[in-house]
Amino acid sequence: MNEFAPNSPEARDIAHHLHPYTSPAMLREKGPHIMNSGSGIYVTDNDGQEFIEGMSGLWCVSLGWNEQELIKAATDQMQKLPYYHSFAGKTVNPAVDLAEKLIQIAPDGLSKVFFNNSGSEANDTAIKMVWYYHAAIGKPEKKKIISRQRGYHGVTLAAASLTALPYVQNGFGLPLDFALHTSSPHYFQDAHDGESEAEFTARIMRELEDMIEVEGADTIGAFIAEPLMGAGGVIMPPEGYFEALQPILKKHDILLIADEVICGFGRTGNMWGCLTYDIKPDILTCAKALSSAYLPISAVLVTDAIAGGVEEQANRLGMFGHGYTYSAHPVPAAVALRTMQLMEERDIVGQVRSVAPVFAERMEALNRYDSIGDTRAIGLIGCFEFVAEPGSRKKIDPAEKFAQKAMAKLQEKGVILRAMPVDGIAVCPPLIITADEIHRLYDCIEAAMPEIDAMAAGLDR
Repeated sequence: MNEFAPNSPEARDIAHHLHPYTSPAMLREKGPHIMNSGSGIYVTDNDGQEFIEGMSGLWCVSLGWNEQELIKAATDQMQKLPYYHSFAGKTVNPAVDLAEKLIQIAPDGLSKVFFNNSGSEANDTAIKMVWYYHAAIGKPEKKKIISRQRGYHGVTLAAASLTALPYVQNGFGLPLDFALHTSSPHYFQDAHDGESEAEFTARIMRELEDMIEVEGADTIGAFIAEPLMGAGGVIMPPEGYFEALQPILKKHDILLIADEVICGFGRTGNMWGCLTYDIKPDILTCAKALSSAYLPISAVLVTDAIAGGVEEQANRLGMFGHGYTYSAHPVPAAVALRTMQLMEERDIVGQVRSVAPVFAERMEALNRYDSIGDTRAIGLIGCFEFVAEPGSRKKIDPAEKFAQKAMAKLQEKGVILRAMPVDGIAVCPPLIITADEIHRLYDCIEAAMPEIDAMAAGLDR
């Protein structure tokens, strides 16, 4: 166990700070890794060591660290009006401007915006809107919501019930009983031997229809899906997936919630993952890159039909009884608005498209390493997935925590990435990354791969 000076930041952190998504035993043994500054795609820790931040923090710092335009937007608004609310018909100019901008750039059919503070809150709000809307149109029994195995939708009680990953639910008494979980769309791991992508899609769609029949379509309010699964393993939809899914939902009068918390704002090479995969949602949730993560803000976008039902019910009840102290907070709203403006002024989506082929080529090249069984990438997001035997789909024993060990090796080479539940490593750099910086990032990865391969070869199989 490391011994830290009694008054060091590390010792004080261990004494007083309960970390999210962290092993307390590991924290006590190794101490926290404290970051001190950042610029562009780089962050620097308290010891002065610089890293390529290959995960944009938590998939979110799209415009990189130390973007002065966003800092100015925050400080200007702080000087003018540091806080106000949107309750009882009041609001602030940045919220008005941001709502208008979001609808201007939104997928077709979405017309109104509700502001929250995080992706979890956005998805909780979407769930409540589904229930509220169905009650408004005389279908209050449509309470169940379907998500997918390996899907990630947040950690608040309702959102965590839809997040079908064990580490979010174990020990918390979750999921709650409104949540249903259908098959994961992870072709590499879950396809039967010899099954094509199209056949795999057809099979999991049959499994979905079987679930709807058993549960009863009249009890199911919505289906929630990320355009591509982020925290579950950067899982791309297989061939024909959303083309097959959407008619099934329409047939059974089940709303579609698109969780764009990770995919939104250019990550997949379009402004929205919905555009990349031709998804037409009834409700869309977004967060993270909305403000390039400089301040907490999220949004729920809804169609006229949903908004109309919500407003009609609210009129009957006297108000829409939902909201947060910081909904449409003027400072995050001002920063988010400037983020959206910078995306247009600097053609960030065009920038992503210009460097995406380099990103994909370097990702695909990792397939030559024995420990890697699959690679996948689109836009500026991807994953390389480990296997126990070269050329197979056989998984390494989860007890080995192989991806976490590999992540530590990668950090030693100067790049911060993230271990995935599929036993892989995600790569999701800031959208401002250049082609040269992409090569630098992958050079760091490749520098660690001989050690990672050796580590895999030494496992007891």
